[in-house]
Amino acid sequence: MRNRKTNATAIMLALAMATCVPAIAGAETVLRIGMTAADIPRTLGQPDQGFEGNRFTGLTMYDALTMWDLSSSDKASTMIPGLATEWKVDDSDKTKWIFKLRPGVSFHDGSPFNADAVVWNVDKVLKQDAPQHDASQVGVTASRMPTLVSARKIDDMTVELTTKEPDSFLPINLTNLFIASPAKWQQFYDKAEGADAKAKSQAAWAAFAKDASGTGPWKMSSFTPRERLELVKNDKYWDKARVPKTDKMVLLPMPEANARTAALLSGQVNWIEAPAPDALPEIKQRGFNLYSNEEPHVWPWQFSRVEGSPWNDIRVRKAANLCIDREGLRDGLLAGLMVPATGTFEPGHPWRGNPTFQIKYDKPAAQKLMQEAGFGPNKKLTVKIQTSASGSGQMLPLPMNEYLQQALAECYFDVQLDVIEWNTLFTNWRRGTKDPSANGSNAINVTYAAMDPFFALVRFLQSGMAPPVSNNWGFNNNPKFDELVKKARQTFEPAARDAALAELHAASVDDVAFLYVAHDVAPRAMSPKIKGFVQPKSWFVDFSPVTVAP
Repeated sequence: MRNRKTNATAIMLALAMATCVPAIAGAETVLRIGMTAADIPRTLGQPDQGFEGNRFTGLTMYDALTMWDLSSSDKASTMIPGLATEWKVDDSDKTKWIFKLRPGVSFHDGSPFNADAVVWNVDKVLKQDAPQHDASQVGVTASRMPTLVSARKIDDMTVELTTKEPDSFLPINLTNLFIASPAKWQQFYDKAEGADAKAKSQAAWAAFAKDASGTGPWKMSSFTPRERLELVKNDKYWDKARVPKTDKMVLLPMPEANARTAALLSGQVNWIEAPAPDALPEIKQRGFNLYSNEEPHVWPWQFSRVEGSPWNDIRVRKAANLCIDREGLRDGLLAGLMVPATGTFEPGHPWRGNPTFQIKYDKPAAQKLMQEAGFGPNKKLTVKIQTSASGSGQMLPLPMNEYLQQALAECYFDVQLDVIEWNTLFTNWRRGTKDPSANGSNAINVTYAAMDPFFALVRFLQSGMAPPVSNNWGFNNNPKFDELVKKARQTFEPAARDAALAELHAASVDDVAFLYVAHDVAPRAMSPKIKGFVQPKSWFVDFSPVTVAP
C-alpha cells in the first residue's frame, strides 16, 4: 500500500518532467485531457479500452441509434433518442423491433445517414460474409448486444432489427453500436491493396481508423497512435444545442495517477481523469476544480466458479465480503472518493430488491466462516487475482488490491496479484477463467457499468453468457439466475421488468456472486478556466458544453 510521502515524491518527480513538455499553443480554444488509458482507444467506430474508449473515441466522433442523457448532475442518466427518433417492439412478434431514423443527418465526409448505413454497421459485427465485417470489432460490440441477429431496411428512414429471443433490453444495448460512414470506408476499400477481399477489408479499416468519419459532435483532425488524438468541433452537427463550444479537444494517454496529476499542475493538460488522491489538497490549493458524482459503476472481484475453484464454497465468498473495511478504504487510501458497495445497486434503486445477506465489515464473522470452511491462522487459503495497473474505471487498482490483500490476510486468505496491462486484462475478461490468459487466476478485477440490466447483471449471471459470448468470466451456472434473466428479458412493461430485475439482483447478492468493494465517483480535476462542465451520474460525459477561457 502506498504512503503519502511516497506519492508526494512521485508527483514532484513527475511534475519536474511534465514541465519540460511545452503546452499546445494557438489562438483556438483547446481542451487537453489526460486519460487513464495507456493508449488511445481505437478510433474506427467500436472503441476498445472499456467504457473509457466509448467516452473518448465513441461518443465524441460517433452516434448510436439510442444514447444517454448526460445533461444533469442530479438525475440518473436515462436513455434518449439518438440517430433513431422512436422505436417499438412488434406486438405479434417480440423478436422484431421497428426503428424510425432521424432525417437530415450527415456523416463527417458529407455522405447521408440512412437505413442502409444502419444495416451496414450491424453487418460489420454480425455478418461474417459481409465485405466490411471486422472481427476485431466483434468482441467489444456483439458481447454487449448478444441477442441481436440482423437488421433489415424497410425504407430509407426505417429499419427492422431482429433478436434471437424476446429482449426488452435491446434499445439500451444499442447505445454501444456506433454508426460509422459506409461511404468513407468504401473509398478506402476501393483503394486498398491485398491478396483477397478480407485483406483489403482489413486495410480499409486500418485507413479508416486514421481518418475516421461518424456523425458525432467531434471530428478527427490528427491521430498519433499511443501518443495523442486531436478532435475538432463539428459545426454541422445535427443537434445544434450540442455543437461543441470548444474548438479542439486533445486526448493524451497517461495511465499513472501521479503523472496525470503532475501534468495538470504543470499546465501540460487542463483536465485529468482520476487524480492521485494524496494530491487532492494541493490540487484544490492551487485553484483547480475537483468534480465527482456517484455513477452506476462497481469495483469488484469476479469469482471463478469452475470445478476446483476456492470460491465455490459460499462460506468463503461471504467471508471475503465481510472482511473488507470499505469505509476505511474510502476515508484512507481514496480520500473519500468512493461509495462502499453492498451489491451492484444500493438501497433506493429500483433494481436493488431485498437481499438476505447483508454485506458489511464484520471481521469476527468472516473469520468464523473461514474456520468453518477449514482455514485458520496456520492454514491460509491461496487465491490469485488478475488485475491491471490502471484503466477505464479501474480507479487505483494496484493500491486498492494491496489494501484488500492486507485486509483478507486477517481472515486467513493468502492473496496473490497478477498485474497486467489494462487492455490485455479487458481482452482476458472475455476469454474466461478457463483460458490460459487467466494465468491460474481464480478471480478477476474488472470494473463494470451498471447503467442497464444487461451490463449490470445478465452478462455475469446468465450461464449462456459464458465466454466467448460475453463476460460471465467465472462460468456462473445457476438455474435460478437463468430463470430470472428470462423473466426480466421477456417483460416489456417497465414496472414489472424492474421487479424481476430486483429479484435477480437480490438473488445474486445472496449467492455472493462478487466481492463487492466500491462504487466509483468518477473524480476529475480541471483548470478553473474550464466552464460549463456537467458531471452526470454516468460513466460518460458530454464535452459539447465545455468552454475553455484563454
